[in-house]
Amino acid sequence: MGRQVTQGDAFIFINRTRTRLKLLVYEHGGFTIFYRRLEQGAFEVPAFDLDAKSQVLTSDQLHFILQDISLQTVRYRKRYQQKSVSR
Repeated sequence: MGRQVTQGDAFIFINRTRTRLKLLVYEHGGFTIFYRRLEQGAFEVPAFDLDAKSQVLTSDQLHFILQDISLQTVRYRKRYQQKSVSR
């Protein structure tokens, strides 16, 4: 898939009906699998390219998926961001 789970990347697997999710991460010398099964409803996943091997998600997007927050209606409010200084 072109990613390194031992370098901090996480792998998320969602079944076709979007009712089961597995999250594979590497923690301190071993792999951990988190599993969530929905009793009703389905996980919302962002639109993706079917030809792509993988898709990058932000930690916010993963949180929204796990907490059943609609990715379509999420609006980020403007926040102050300090301009970076070029050297």
